Amino acid sequence: MKGKDLLSISDLTAQDVRSLMSETVGLKARGWTSLLSRKTLALLFEKPSLRTRVSFEMAMRQLGGQCLYLSPAEVGLGKREPIPDVARVLGRYVDAIAARTFSHHTLEVLADFSGIPVINALSDWEHPCQALADLFTIYEKKGEFEGLTLAYVGDGNNVANSLLLASALVGMSFRIASPGGYQIPDTILDQAKKYADDSGAEIFCTEEPSLAVKDADIVYTDVWTSMGQEAEAELRRRVFTGYQVTDQLLSLAKDDAVFMHPLPAHHGEEVAPGIVDSPKSVVFDQAENRMHVQKALLAQILGGLEISMDDYRR
Repeated sequence: MKGKDLLSISDLTAQDVRSLMSETVGLKARGWTSLLSRKTLALLFEKPSLRTRVSFEMAMRQLGGQCLYLSPAEVGLGKREPIPDVARVLGRYVDAIAARTFSHHTLEVLADFSGIPVINALSDWEHPCQALADLFTIYEKKGEFEGLTLAYVGDGNNVANSLLLASALVGMSFRIASPGGYQIPDTILDQAKKYADDSGAEIFCTEEPSLAVKDADIVYTDVWTSMGQEAEAELRRRVFTGYQVTDQLLSLAKDDAVFMHPLPAHHGEEVAPGIVDSPKSVVFDQAENRMHVQKALLAQILGGLEISMDDYRR
């Protein structure tokens, strides 16, 4: 993956994902290293964030590198300055860009013009870093992917898109329950089915949450209203009534099922009060693992593992 962009889970192979999982295990155990000494990552954000900003900053620091945070007010992507110009300037200053954008097209332009690796730190289309952290959390808790079933309840949004693609790549079956009009886009679904044909994963789409959750190993949900959709909030609350993950819904999953959520959670909307803090919840492990997976991702993309492999193995 050295020198490559990560705009979509589709930029990875199944072997890439498994390699990232393996390297994350080592880097999480190792802690602080100097793998990316003298490397700088620009965080180019159009949206505010807690987990994305802190996890990327700490990932670079723990790898011996640096982060430079660029807020919307400082850059004004496409407003104060054209996106291609921003990309070409940053390409002269830093080693990689992690961009959190409203439009996926913005990421594509940054990748086309910057001349350095660009990482999707969230767009309206995908959230690949979240999906990779989710896979690593599942790997930690379950020890495998094949034979598992992940049930997703709620909006077919960017998180669901990446999680479906990632699950299909590694052979984990994926069920999603979404109301009509809020399902996974056909282009994502078609790509996931191609991956599933190779990996043996099964994909099942329904409007009935209980059908998705029945005997599942992982139950996953996300907010009903994402950032930038605030004007639709009241409509979405009405549409998604019945798609809340409750104790009753969770009881349909396997006895050892885990509950996952990418955060921030709206307690009392997509998830009933108390579930995030329940014994089944691995939500805060997911949040921590954003940092560890991104360490492996950054080390691969920026050549740290290749440059310092002997030190990494010690």
